[in-house]
Amino acid sequence: MATKKKQAIVTPIDEKETFVSVAQAESSAADGVTMDEKLRTLYQIQLKDTAIDKIHLQRGELPLEVQDMEDEVEGLKTRIANAEEEIVEIEKKQAELRHSIQEAGLLIEKYSKQQENVKNNREYESLGKEIEYQSLEQQVCEKRIGECERALAEKRATIDETRARLDIFEANLEEKKKELETIIEETAAAEEKLLAEKEVLSKKLDERMLVAYNRVRGAAKNHLAVVTIEREACGGCFNQIPPQRKLDIIQGKKIIVCEYCGRILVNPEYKEEYKTEE
Repeated sequence: MATKKKQAIVTPIDEKETFVSVAQAESSAADGVTMDEKLRTLYQIQLKDTAIDKIHLQRGELPLEVQDMEDEVEGLKTRIANAEEEIVEIEKKQAELRHSIQEAGLLIEKYSKQQENVKNNREYESLGKEIEYQSLEQQVCEKRIGECERALAEKRATIDETRARLDIFEANLEEKKKELETIIEETAAAEEKLLAEKEVLSKKLDERMLVAYNRVRGAAKNHLAVVTIEREACGGCFNQIPPQRKLDIIQGKKIIVCEYCGRILVNPEYKEEYKTEE
């Protein structure tokens, strides 16, 4: 009689490197470090990261606000620069139109003199038409110069309005930056200390375990990758844990992963032992 294969538990994070794949590798590892020590180290790293998260939380939305305001300032500066370039082009066009008016004026003067020396009506009328055409050219150019003037006025008004907005945004940005710098300065020492402590702890673990930890931590909404048992349930997703599984977790002889959320589960006694680090 064929034995029925036991279906393996597949967590939502079994893809790539996870605590499940790490657990399989760790079961055959022989680096002289007990699994309990590794689990304790992972839990302490989680505590350091949680403390760092709290420091970042103190900064609130300020970093994002500063970034948004910097983007807005750059956008306003670009708008001003574009408007200034358009003004240069319009003024260049005006100069060309004025030159055309002068040329038409010279031609009118020339044709008028020629009319004085014509020998027949046909030549006189032909020159008259040329004079009329050049007069119309002057009128068209004058009209276009007027349109350019209105366009210039609009562009200059846009620049003035944009510069006024830019001044306000730059002043607000300066205030926000100072506020953010103050908060960062107040928490910098504490954050540097936590990062240094985390680096020391990280050196006790192999790269695969750290990669798995960071992947699960990045995917979790509360950034918790290592949790203790809380009231017979996972401290991350709060799903109930079977008694036998709880016993395995307390013994700390192997990596136990929550079958619902993929977080690594550790002995609830760790929480009391490392309470001072929270």
